[in-house]
Amino acid sequence: MIGFMLVSLIALSIVMFALPNILWFFAWLVCKCFHYALPYAPFGWTAFILVAFAWLVMAYGYFFGRFKLDINRIEYSHKDVPASFDGYKIVHISDLHLSTFDDNPKQLQSFVDSINAQNPDLICFTGDLVSLGVEEAEPYVETLKQMKAKDGITSILGNHDFIIYRHRSDSTFNRETAVARLDSLQRNTLGWHLLRNDSYKIEHDGEKITIVGVDNKNCTNQGFRTIDMGDLPKAMQSTDGFRILLTHDPSHWRGEVVGQTDIPLTLCGHTHAAQIKLFGWTPASWTFTDTDGRYDENGQTMYINVGLGCTLPVRLGANAEITVITLRKQ
Repeated sequence: MIGFMLVSLIALSIVMFALPNILWFFAWLVCKCFHYALPYAPFGWTAFILVAFAWLVMAYGYFFGRFKLDINRIEYSHKDVPASFDGYKIVHISDLHLSTFDDNPKQLQSFVDSINAQNPDLICFTGDLVSLGVEEAEPYVETLKQMKAKDGITSILGNHDFIIYRHRSDSTFNRETAVARLDSLQRNTLGWHLLRNDSYKIEHDGEKITIVGVDNKNCTNQGFRTIDMGDLPKAMQSTDGFRILLTHDPSHWRGEVVGQTDIPLTLCGHTHAAQIKLFGWTPASWTFTDTDGRYDENGQTMYINVGLGCTLPVRLGANAEITVITLRKQ
């Protein structure tokens, strides 16, 4: 990740440096025709300032921005929330991308401590535990095991969890085997309830809520190259009680959920809000219809968590997020 960031930053610096110089060159040609000597210094200083600004912003995003944490609390009210689940607290997290923490493992511990401090009844993780391979998760097993909730941890697989972005030069690499290892790590090593087009029922005082979870499901091809493995009809078989859907890609909500099912609440991740959010705007809006936060439509709700980890190790404004959702009987 760091190598890619440096290459990107160098490319950006070249562009930043070139633009004032190109502008100066054409202005110089015009001025030469009128026998006017155009000074270079203002253009040179502009190029220097732009490059310096780019490096300073990226340095801030790398050393400070990517580890700033927002704990966002929302109350979700619905008439179908069972009375025994009134006040039930769900902690929603997403997009750990565990290689994010390779240079600062203590930061993951800090995030886990913050999750546990919410005293959750249930933790819902909406995918992308890793970026390129299951080996990224292995150093963090003991830290992840510390996450606790009264009714356990439910999880799903995101696009990166299907190991589709790994370079295929290694002839011994088998994607299906890698996904199976990641599946086993979550189920057997961490003890999470990994939902792969499946559901998990929670019962209190004879009343139920059902967590429905699907593999990554993309409905619009929004975003970078992805994968479509979700099967919502299969996941919804034999479900009852108040249902909450975990799906990684928010395009799934508009493509197959809202207006087409009676699922009241959907939790997603995936977008990261492009890891940049300034004055309420994120460049993720260039790619995604829905970018972050809460969306309500026709009595159905989706919440997009912007994640705890990174693909590119920089965050500017789009801080890492823990979402605390308290269910309320309407």
